[in-house]
Amino acid sequence: MLKGAGDNQGLSVWVPPVPQASATTAMTVISSPPPFHLAFPVDDLPAARAFYGGLLGCPEGRSSAEWIDFDFFGHQIVAHLAPPRPQPAAAPGRGDHHNAVDSHHVPVPHFGAVLDWDHFDALAARLRSGGIQFVIEPYVRFAGQVGEQATMFFRDPAGNALEFKAFRDRSQLFAK
Repeated sequence: MLKGAGDNQGLSVWVPPVPQASATTAMTVISSPPPFHLAFPVDDLPAARAFYGGLLGCPEGRSSAEWIDFDFFGHQIVAHLAPPRPQPAAAPGRGDHHNAVDSHHVPVPHFGAVLDWDHFDALAARLRSGGIQFVIEPYVRFAGQVGEQATMFFRDPAGNALEFKAFRDRSQLFAK
């Protein structure tokens, strides 16, 4: 199932099917996954508005002098004004935490979205033309294996790490 949100400039995000409840789960069966909510710190609301609303194309919802809601591919993210944080050091393993994944140093924490395979390259090109420096350049990881995916990591103006990815076979999102 594909879901696009608002004006995300033609990008669509894949929402996996909801697993059915069984005797071994306490899960409630719902017809579609509920949207998630994520609040995160930023030190400059106009910069956050330009990045999330302008560059990523996330429609803006409510806002105040201290926060902005964005429609992040059908999910609610909220940029909250907070004091500046020290920026991560350029060298992996210094400044903030990284985990090794497929020979890369993945920043932790991070958030993002799973795009359609066809839209991944378009977003990467838009980010490049917008002057974004990648923490991990767009590439395909786990090539030829279960879970093969295109992925890229970059930071917003406040230093929050984001990952956007696309699976060659979307049914393998949670495959082992």
